[in-house]
Amino acid sequence: MTRFHHKVHAEKQSREMFTEAAIEAAGSVDNGFDLRDADALYLGYFSSDNFEKQAHTSALMADWIGVNPIPTARIEAACASSGVAMNTGIMAIASGLYDIVIVGGVEKMRTLGTGDVTNTLAMAADASYEVAMGFTFPGLYAAMTAAHFHKYGSKWEQLTDIAIKNHENGKLNPKAQYQETIMDIALKLGARKGLTFGDEMDFLRSDLNAMVAEPLRLFDCCPISDGAATVILASEEVARKYTDTPVWIAGMGQASDTMALHDRDDLTSLKATKLASRQAYDMAGINAGDISFACVHDCFTSAEMMATEDLGFFKLGEGGKAASEGRTALDGDMPINTDGGLKAKGHPVGATGVAMVVEVFKQLRGEAGAHQLSDPRYGLAHNVGAAGATVSVQVYGR
Repeated sequence: MTRFHHKVHAEKQSREMFTEAAIEAAGSVDNGFDLRDADALYLGYFSSDNFEKQAHTSALMADWIGVNPIPTARIEAACASSGVAMNTGIMAIASGLYDIVIVGGVEKMRTLGTGDVTNTLAMAADASYEVAMGFTFPGLYAAMTAAHFHKYGSKWEQLTDIAIKNHENGKLNPKAQYQETIMDIALKLGARKGLTFGDEMDFLRSDLNAMVAEPLRLFDCCPISDGAATVILASEEVARKYTDTPVWIAGMGQASDTMALHDRDDLTSLKATKLASRQAYDMAGINAGDISFACVHDCFTSAEMMATEDLGFFKLGEGGKAASEGRTALDGDMPINTDGGLKAKGHPVGATGVAMVVEVFKQLRGEAGAHQLSDPRYGLAHNVGAAGATVSVQVYGR
């Protein structure tokens, strides 16, 4: 994957970022790999049409990485675009049609200003019943967060523990957008403003952590990012040609829910996450307790809290408490977002699902560097489209 960062890629187009990620993926294969050996390419890209005024992007990427004339398809499922592309690639190989598939994701978001980015992302919500009423995704997730606070007694302070943890992990990840702890940021911003902060909470309670959509503040939200990620899938019959230590796909799942929140029975949980994860667990022949670590879709800190509950790692209503107790830290019993998550790693929306797979791959191969876990057995990737209308989950094993 590329580094996720809008400034690093300011002069690049998505085709250049995707090529960079694809070349790195090919170069990471133990016994060598030629991208032209692939039988198909599936690309996750949410809104190339708005961000770059460019459609037909899967064929464009195939052209740029030199794999024509293999078949290609662009998958659009909001922020779950490349997670769904991953499932599509898995099914293509499982069907027996293809032996090797390239799956990638990319998003070039910073061609637009923050307001236009927000409006573009809002196209993944219900245009008639939500966007027309003024809802954007910070507002939708704020409503879900407030409902969780009301139902379970969870607190904003628990969300800050998630943000602090993910920035600590991001500092250890050379591909992350924010390679700084929240205290590092507090000291830097404080110096500019002539302010001093005793600790992270002192900073996070200050006006510099502005309210975005109550109860969510600035540091509860993931950033706008540019970046790309690519993985190579192979059937088990040919995998050994390329490596002696592949990472195996043990299970996958996917589910959907109503687009509009007002049609859901419960705002404190994503039904699609529960369904997709149970499908993946059943296929893998395991349960949530067997997962060693997970990359979950923390577009907001409260989304991580709810995901850890819906995935079965913690009881409903106890995800925030678990984070505050350190259980989701690198040295906890259920590490979550070891790479910094969307919150610190960044969220170029079409690339996020595959970037999670890159992290799972590295962890299971013992190649995650400074944020490497001790002897993980199973890793999980959880990618959410919009406010949970689409969810993909995969379980990976050594």
